Amino acid sequence: MADPIHQFQIQNIVTLGHVGGQEIALTNSALYMIGAVVVITALLVGGMSRGALVPGRLQSLVEMTYEFVANTVRTSAGTEGMKFLPFVFSIFMFVLILNLFGMIPYAFTVTSHIIITFALAALVIGLVIVYGFIKHGLGFLKLFVPSGVPGWLLPLLVTIEVISFVSRPLSLSVRLFANMLAGHIALKIFAGFVATLLAAGAWSVLSPLPLALAVALTALEVLVAVLQAYVFATLTTIYLNDALHPGHH
Repeated sequence: MADPIHQFQIQNIVTLGHVGGQEIALTNSALYMIGAVVVITALLVGGMSRGALVPGRLQSLVEMTYEFVANTVRTSAGTEGMKFLPFVFSIFMFVLILNLFGMIPYAFTVTSHIIITFALAALVIGLVIVYGFIKHGLGFLKLFVPSGVPGWLLPLLVTIEVISFVSRPLSLSVRLFANMLAGHIALKIFAGFVATLLAAGAWSVLSPLPLALAVALTALEVLVAVLQAYVFATLTTIYLNDALHPGHH
């Protein structure tokens, strides 16, 4: 059976040079991220280039996706949060396309690496902090001070709120990373069972079972790929809402 971890290995494609003794290279991970940006750009430009009153399939897909993300932002952060729509839409499309890339046989799953998901989560939390302080100044710190709490209890609750805020990029990144990693490992294992049983000549008796599970897992993984992009975008919007309204109610 093929090693289920081998599919997650980052490999250098082209060495670009060295900086301070550290090799700078174009990896398969970077190549897939560039490919995701190209696909998203082609999809949006191609879908909206005509701007027809009666949209075609591609234009309808783009418009439906845009409205879906816009409604998510409007629901989670209100009308004021619509200023973040371009950012949230970009995050959603980027994660979605990378997740779907991972469903292509022999393709590389970028979002199965926690360094990538953590970088995206850190970008989100960084925007929350920067925008929160720019708009509210030190008033942004009200996010950590629940209202109507006795003074003697404040130190404990503020500590809990700070820990909760700091853990956000960890939970946001681990959720996406763990779901993609575990799903692809399970899919690889069951697919390996099919190949092993076929090689052993046990097709008629046993191999249909892992084959059926592999097909079911593939369908489930496609659903998870879409769902995790939605969850990532929704949590991003909820966190950005804290930058808009930092006070506890």
